[in-house]
Amino acid sequence: MSNQKRTALALASGLAGAVVLLVAPAAHATVVDVNYQCKTPIGNKAAVSPIDIKSVKSGSGYRLTMSFQKGVSSSPVELGKGAMSPSAVIKVGGADPGQVQVSGAPNSAAIPANSPIKISDLSGTYTPKKSGKVDFTAGVLTIKALGTTTTCTPSNSPGPSLSLDVTAAGGGGSNDALPKTGPLDSAVALGTLGGTVLLAGAAGVLWLTRRGQPATG
Repeated sequence: MSNQKRTALALASGLAGAVVLLVAPAAHATVVDVNYQCKTPIGNKAAVSPIDIKSVKSGSGYRLTMSFQKGVSSSPVELGKGAMSPSAVIKVGGADPGQVQVSGAPNSAAIPANSPIKISDLSGTYTPKKSGKVDFTAGVLTIKALGTTTTCTPSNSPGPSLSLDVTAAGGGGSNDALPKTGPLDSAVALGTLGGTVLLAGAAGVLWLTRRGQPATG
């Protein structure tokens, strides 16, 4: 195999690696155990539920869905169909700190007395005011039923259930002159730089190759 072919293969391999880095996912979701401490009309209760938060792009914002994999709190009496209405706060951190209110449909079936209350999926819309990397963490859960209110607060400082790269309408950004980068961002930057260096190297090889060839005509 000629030196020119070996050089071309090496360049192609390096550029492919850079492309793999550049298409890294912009979102990361994980299921987080949240230890809820609930203040109910009949006393304090505690329950742990794994929480999942997902997002779907919707116009200039993102539709967030918060899912509970286990029931929390309970009622000393049966809750008839439609008697319980849940809502919660999702805390937003990172480039665009704040919070998002999410709510869900009333219970579609009766909930027996003294059994864990299964919370339906809670949804709400988040519209970023700044572009950048943000994260979403489960906040306070509120359950209204039979004229009473139960408030459940995370007590174990849970980590984010979702991290997302967002773009604000109009291209709004942070006031920082330079964006803060993490390991993945640095890897992407290095991949881009590597691709640029490889392209410059390819141009140099072609120039040297042509220079070394005898003139024709």
